[in-house]
Amino acid sequence: MDTVVRGIRISNPDRVVYPDLGLTKIDLVRYYDRMAERMLPHVQDRPLTLVHCPEGLQAPCNYMRHRRVWGPNVLKRVTIKEKTKVGEYLAVVNLEGVVALAQMGIIEVHTWNSTIDDVERPNRIVWDLDPGPEVKLRDVIAAAIAVRDLLDRLGLQSWVKTTGGHGIHVVAPLTPQRQWDECLVFAKAVAEALTRTDASRYTTAFAKAGREKKILIDYLRNNRTNTSVAAFSARARPAATVSMPLSWKQLTARLKPEAFTVTTVPKTLRTDQWRDYWSCKQKISASAFKAITQLRRIA
Repeated sequence: MDTVVRGIRISNPDRVVYPDLGLTKIDLVRYYDRMAERMLPHVQDRPLTLVHCPEGLQAPCNYMRHRRVWGPNVLKRVTIKEKTKVGEYLAVVNLEGVVALAQMGIIEVHTWNSTIDDVERPNRIVWDLDPGPEVKLRDVIAAAIAVRDLLDRLGLQSWVKTTGGHGIHVVAPLTPQRQWDECLVFAKAVAEALTRTDASRYTTAFAKAGREKKILIDYLRNNRTNTSVAAFSARARPAATVSMPLSWKQLTARLKPEAFTVTTVPKTLRTDQWRDYWSCKQKISASAFKAITQLRRIA
């Protein structure tokens, strides 16, 4: 008998995806089915980069970005002009699309900062706080709060989520207005401003050597075509962790990012901690842009 979820036939439902946990493809599909309503606003109508693991974690995975790939008809295909060519991307437009990705053998879902109807103007900025191996979680939390406080002084509200790994994402929603290059300049300036406050703790240098005890404030998530892992996306990691949206009040010493997994999140999720994110209408003001990019004093 066929296994069907949201009208999509699931092939090889018993294939093991997470061998350490014994989780199968149908387990992952059902996770995405249960989380589809929560996840959809985070991924809807955005160009996607996908981590494809057709044999689960027992074989190498690969990144799928712009190439012609098979996919259920509920997924939308969009063409986007790039520097030297035109790339074809997949986009999710409905709840069925979330499940369709899992049927394709996708574990991780990564999204652009803009949507397919306004590709050149991002509607968010993301700072990825990536700790070196010797950094404690409490220091990553302190870094996230420092980003939040600086953005608040610049007139921008922000939200926070785990990455499903050791890092934390700070996300500021935007009303589409500024182009990619301006958003990248702003994101970099924020990262550099924080690094100047404590160069022993923060860095914007991407080379791993020498930052074992530092937190990389990764602003390049805001470069055109670059992506960040979507909220509620599973990760292609043995523990089946998930990128989990949080409230700022949850960012305490009691936080255990590893506790948010494919098996635990559907059972424990209650309140939408990002409920107000969707109604937040804000722009990077001219004064804020000038202040942070020209190294002027921020009130």
